[in-house]
Amino acid sequence: MTGDAVPDRYAAYAADRSNPRFTEWLRARAGPSWDDATDHRFARELRSDELADAVFARYLVQDYAFVETLVGAFGHALGDAPTMAAKSRLADFLGTLTDDEDDYFQRSFAALDVPESTYRDPPLTETTAAFRDLVERAAREGGYAETLAVLVPAEWVYLAWASAGDGERPERFYLAEWVDLHAVPAFASFVDWLRSELDREGAAASERRQARLADLFCRTVDLEVAFFDAAYEGIGADQGGEAAW
Repeated sequence: MTGDAVPDRYAAYAADRSNPRFTEWLRARAGPSWDDATDHRFARELRSDELADAVFARYLVQDYAFVETLVGAFGHALGDAPTMAAKSRLADFLGTLTDDEDDYFQRSFAALDVPESTYRDPPLTETTAAFRDLVERAAREGGYAETLAVLVPAEWVYLAWASAGDGERPERFYLAEWVDLHAVPAFASFVDWLRSELDREGAAASERRQARLADLFCRTVDLEVAFFDAAYEGIGADQGGEAAW
């Protein structure tokens, strides 16, 4: 989905702005889907500690299945990064994904009584499968810019929803730490750096490639919305039943 009033060419968007950012154009092109992702019911209920455990467990199992694909994409970006400084920044974040976040997942699955047999090899939802396919194809078939075009919104959406609200912090540790992981200054700094990489690459790209980057970005945002939606599937109206993994 694209914003109706947003120019479909970056050059037109940048022409009447003193300091245009390619990623701001991409976010504008995502249109209402951006708000749907960053102000989703899932995010609001998580921050306010109202999210049912069954919903979060279902979400977490699917997210854990997606992490391996995300790690692969960041590894691909590291290989394509144009400078050693960029490679170092990406390597540091890969360490966070494979260490700090994995530890969080393990403790959360234990607290939520999710068996290892479930989270190690779960049946994927249609959305998770589509998301993995998008990220893998962007990295495999494109270059540094294409990989960034899916990684930036995947991380930026999380920074946006986790940083929203009025200082709300849920009591359950697995909800609170999930907010914390995506709202700390270090993560905000990394997302801004990741955006600056795509700003540079996107602004220098051909018009045809810019359109491709916009398609990837917008598709990622749409899938973020669908990913949150999918967490509620099969839970029941009262949200109190067992999660259908």
